[in-house]
Amino acid sequence: MRERARFAPSPTGPLHIGGVRTALFNYLIAKKNGGDFILRIEDTDSQRTVPGAEEYIIKSLEWLGLIPDEKPYKQSERKELYLNHAKILIEKGFAYYSFDTTEDLNTLKKKLGNDFKYRHDSNIGLKNTFTLDKEDAEKLIKNGDFVVRMVAPKNETILATDQIRGELSFNSNELEDKIILKSDGMPTYHLANVVDDKEMKITSVVRGEEWLSSLPFHVLLYRYFDWAPPRFFHLPLILKTTGKGKLSKRDGEEQGFPVFPLEWEGSVGFKEYGFLPEGLINYLALLGWNNESDKERYSLEELVSVFDSAGIRKSGARFDIKKATWINHLHIKECATKKIIEASGEKINELTSLFGEEKANQIVSLVKMRLNLIVDLQKEVEFFLNSPSNYDPKTLHRLNKEEALVVLKFCTLQLRVSKDSAATKESLFKESTKNKISFGQTMKTLRLAIVGALKGPDLFKTIELIGTNETLKRIDKLTKTLKQ
Repeated sequence: MRERARFAPSPTGPLHIGGVRTALFNYLIAKKNGGDFILRIEDTDSQRTVPGAEEYIIKSLEWLGLIPDEKPYKQSERKELYLNHAKILIEKGFAYYSFDTTEDLNTLKKKLGNDFKYRHDSNIGLKNTFTLDKEDAEKLIKNGDFVVRMVAPKNETILATDQIRGELSFNSNELEDKIILKSDGMPTYHLANVVDDKEMKITSVVRGEEWLSSLPFHVLLYRYFDWAPPRFFHLPLILKTTGKGKLSKRDGEEQGFPVFPLEWEGSVGFKEYGFLPEGLINYLALLGWNNESDKERYSLEELVSVFDSAGIRKSGARFDIKKATWINHLHIKECATKKIIEASGEKINELTSLFGEEKANQIVSLVKMRLNLIVDLQKEVEFFLNSPSNYDPKTLHRLNKEEALVVLKFCTLQLRVSKDSAATKESLFKESTKNKISFGQTMKTLRLAIVGALKGPDLFKTIELIGTNETLKRIDKLTKTLKQ
């Protein structure tokens, strides 16, 4: 049977980083086995649907490179399918009509407290086709005043297999009769999920561990329909960076990092924060999955090749923005310069305007090894755009002014007679030796003049790119500063 996995988010808001990882693992399981990755929008709850959320989900997956193999399915467009399957369950005796009002149920909950559990065989004053006479029930059904509930069996151990946790068992007496069809005729998650997975020939259901409590109901529904269930994978949570619990939007806001892939209503996403999609995907793949290798950098294609679902861990994985940024850095280093420029947007325009497209590309190629985030590019190219407005105070204070002035003088003379980087470097080394000045001191002085600090890319490549005239201006500027 062809492998088919689905990502099935509800459009109730932006896609959380936990949802992104769920989508990724669905994608990897499908593609590892030469199968299909499906997107299904679970929008049966119109009251909770947020305008724009569906489009956001689709755009996020496109940016991440997790492209579905079929057009997105929408549950709101499949109402009749679910209704027909609810009727099948009723006819088989595995589901029934329930007529209790919200007020009725609230009264019972208040009276019974934690002991309240809706079961068709309970003698607590429920109103359904088991407790009402046929004529009264048919009248209520005709008026449409009902929901449909599935039957939870008595005195049974329900067995289920989770591919991550192994064999699980559930006591049926602890289950209630879940609503599977609401009063508006739309299905709940339980019915729609199972019916769609069967109709779409899903072979692997990969979702968060918060759905483990729903597993016995889904296993029962498969049994009631006489269908073979798919493989189930319940992924562990992505945990807070510190403390207990699931990573939330608030955690990101408090600690200064995103939890959404793209910007959402003023909240910066990983794209705007400076991540490449490859970097984010790579980090999330390693978050909760043991690849049994020291290798850190993987392309999506490499992940598909090496991924083994047996390596998914049971325990939650703590989110580490520093580790995520490091993985992103590894991808930027190997990323095509053109792609970095495209991801930089407006940030590159000034550089291109001043140096031209070819030199701008060379500058980005030179500094990309130093980038952790795409947004770091602005800082790293700043000294190409402008001469230092000030100098690193510690470095300036430690300079031997007399030696520095000698260095700057013979740097000026050498640059005026030669534009060859190798020749210039060799000449500066000889001149340093002649004046009994360490070559390290010479390079520090020259770098301070050009960059304003001791950090930066290859110095002579930098000089070559900004040009001799600009270099001489910067040397002259530091010379005047030292003479003050």
